[in-house]
Amino acid sequence: MSTPGVVEAVAEEAGGVRGIQRIATTPDWYEPYRISQAIKAGGLIHVSGQAGIDERGRTVSDDFSAQGRQAFRNVERVLAEAGASLADVVKVGIFVTDMAAALPHVITLREEFLSQPYPADTLLEVSSLAQPEWRIEVEVTALAR
Repeated sequence: MSTPGVVEAVAEEAGGVRGIQRIATTPDWYEPYRISQAIKAGGLIHVSGQAGIDERGRTVSDDFSAQGRQAFRNVERVLAEAGASLADVVKVGIFVTDMAAALPHVITLREEFLSQPYPADTLLEVSSLAQPEWRIEVEVTALAR
């Protein structure tokens, strides 16, 4: 029996079976796009990129920091659904549309949401994200408890 927000999936693999858990929050704004909010497998939780959108899928603000805070809150919410927290994060990927303007804000966001020992991190500038108004997207890998 699955816990709320966790969908069990089983995949055949080289003569054996391995368990994969799909993690979803309610509402699951990724479902129409055939994307899992997170996958728990092999002792890790892989959280898909989260943007600065609210529970109705609307962008919270045009402000970079407001979008970034919401993106990290969304990551936190998905991790909680998987039974983990930001303290369990071992790797962060941050995608921004304007590195020069974003870097000081990204450092502030890291300090606000992450703690020592800070996780490994990749920060990339991209030409655009899934929606034209999005300025930041955050994905993480965390240890499953």
